[in-house]
Amino acid sequence: MSAKDYYEKDFYKELGVTKTATSAEIKKAYRKLARDLHPDKNPGNKLAEDKFKALSEAYDVLSDDAKRKEYDEARNLMSSGAFRGFGGGQATPGAGGFDVGDIFRNAGAGGGNAGAGGFGDLFGGLFNRGAGAPGAGARPPRARRGADVETEVRIAFKDAVTGVAVPLGIAERTTCPTCHGVGAKPGTSPRDCPVCNGTGLTTRNQGSFAFSEPCANCHGTGSVIDDPCPTCHGERTVVHNRRLTTRIPAGVADGQRIRLAGKGEPGPNGGPPGDLFVVVHVSGHDLFGRSGDNLTLTVPVTFPELALGSTLTVPTLTGVVSLRVSAGTSNGRKFRVKGAGVQRKESTGDLIITVEIAVPQRLSAEAKSALEAFAQAQTADPREAITRAVRARDGASPAGAAASS
Repeated sequence: MSAKDYYEKDFYKELGVTKTATSAEIKKAYRKLARDLHPDKNPGNKLAEDKFKALSEAYDVLSDDAKRKEYDEARNLMSSGAFRGFGGGQATPGAGGFDVGDIFRNAGAGGGNAGAGGFGDLFGGLFNRGAGAPGAGARPPRARRGADVETEVRIAFKDAVTGVAVPLGIAERTTCPTCHGVGAKPGTSPRDCPVCNGTGLTTRNQGSFAFSEPCANCHGTGSVIDDPCPTCHGERTVVHNRRLTTRIPAGVADGQRIRLAGKGEPGPNGGPPGDLFVVVHVSGHDLFGRSGDNLTLTVPVTFPELALGSTLTVPTLTGVVSLRVSAGTSNGRKFRVKGAGVQRKESTGDLIITVEIAVPQRLSAEAKSALEAFAQAQTADPREAITRAVRARDGASPAGAAASS
């Protein structure tokens, strides 16, 4: 990316966030916009493709703490007019004045203005290019790490527990296969820009100082393409839909990001590729829930089944099990089925079953009579402690209002 890009582009505005936005806010804004502008969702829409490219460019900078810091420092420094203070405010090129271009040239030549932590370090890291020592010509752009790519996938509840292989479709910019990144029609070659003589930089006077900036004629590339490539139209890259299959490990949680090292965009100028981050969304299940590596299941039972004891047949994700409920089991008791939860290499979760009395909303005449007979035959008081407390206080204070539900 050229110096002019960093100076003029507002990446925060591109993502719709403030300059104080957190990494989480930047990521959330990018994911929302990327879903709407993704080439797969807008086939043949050049405007959406360009916006998606600009959005990815902004996210590539702001999602990386080091790049974001450099970007903020460069914009603040170059837009504040801080350079005007050098040379007593009367600096003129060639007369002991201050030329911003010297920063880049000295950085490339190891000059005195390019000390550790100085301007050369800052702008050299941002712009990835610069003029070499006088007469040495343009310095070739250094290799850079490719951009990270993020995509999303939705899987079933069972697949999140057991693991699954899923296909992924990634839209990314890659080197044009027709011109191999040259930008010119096969059989032709770019020529050195006649304005900047192939350096990619021009110098203009602005008030009391000279300012080096990317050449407007060649857009900072140092070359002019007379006959553009018919595939990439001189842009050197094209949007490519890449397909790959990856394994989602057992036990993945909803919203978890899985990093696939080296599966992102290829690095410019021979640099290493970026990483691919897969955001996993897990669908819910009609019966089962999840707590860590344990699965949960609530089983409705009748009062007689708890009071008299019973054997229940309950499902697991892979089959069924028999559950013995002893007579007198209390409502809400939990049972554990070992090894029926999430199965990882290092550990295995369980299935936690909770029995819960299902109170019927309607009773037949026969069932109502049977319950009334049971109530009359029941002699034990389930609220013995409460009953004693009520009797002890009966008469000690006025009767309160009846409770209502």
